[in-house]
Amino acid sequence: MADEPRVLVDRPIDRVQRLTLNRPERRNALDNATRTELLNALHQADVDDEVRLTIIRGAGPCFSSGYDLGSDLSADRPYETAPGPAGWARHVQQGWMSIWDLAKPVIAQVHGYAMAGGSELAAACDLVYVAADAKISHPVVRVAGTPDFAFHPWLVGMRSAMEQLLTGDAVTGEQAVSMGFANRAFAEADLETEVLAVAERIAGVPASLLRANKRTVHAAMEAMGARAAIRAATDIQAVLPYQDDVRENLANLRSRVKEEAASPPKNEPS
Repeated sequence: MADEPRVLVDRPIDRVQRLTLNRPERRNALDNATRTELLNALHQADVDDEVRLTIIRGAGPCFSSGYDLGSDLSADRPYETAPGPAGWARHVQQGWMSIWDLAKPVIAQVHGYAMAGGSELAAACDLVYVAADAKISHPVVRVAGTPDFAFHPWLVGMRSAMEQLLTGDAVTGEQAVSMGFANRAFAEADLETEVLAVAERIAGVPASLLRANKRTVHAAMEAMGARAAIRAATDIQAVLPYQDDVRENLANLRSRVKEEAASPPKNEPS
């Protein structure tokens, strides 16, 4: 298993690259090696004339359980980020924002659950299609801090963003669509077929038009302050480790992570 790639690459249809997070035994937890393979594949596709867009999905029972807290996330990072408080948040935010900056569209195909960093990866993609019964959540806001990639107000609006960040509760795929997090929801059995149908339509559009129209949407988001606000959220997060109640919660979280790392992962998130 250790020798297998963490990200599988295939071309399911003409001009469409598909990346499959390939750590099902760890529920596709995002360690630094996985993020490195994923981002490298995305950047390589951006200069490949045979690719018009990329699909990201997860192997096994879910899309992704989030950042791999059982690994050393300080080592072998895929790119350099300025050090300092909230350095991890700035680091992953820089990587997910690089998906916005790609010339070619990226689709997230979400089934099972997308938790914490897994939901951030999906949110960074240009299009998101979900299984109707998928579960999307950011439970870390109840324990350790703010989201590292604080997309919520921009995708789901003020009221839904407030509820998500104050409760950390999961939403279903259908709820994610109604909130604006995802484009459409399908029965899980139909999800792959439906995503490939969308991808095929997009792949038929000239690359220059895809690039221009993707940039048009992101330019509007940036004109409304999305990039600046997402970046500013890391400064808010920087003060949290100095709060006594947060430190206590983090100590309890690390203890639970060590216990879970010593036992097989559960099929469903708690």
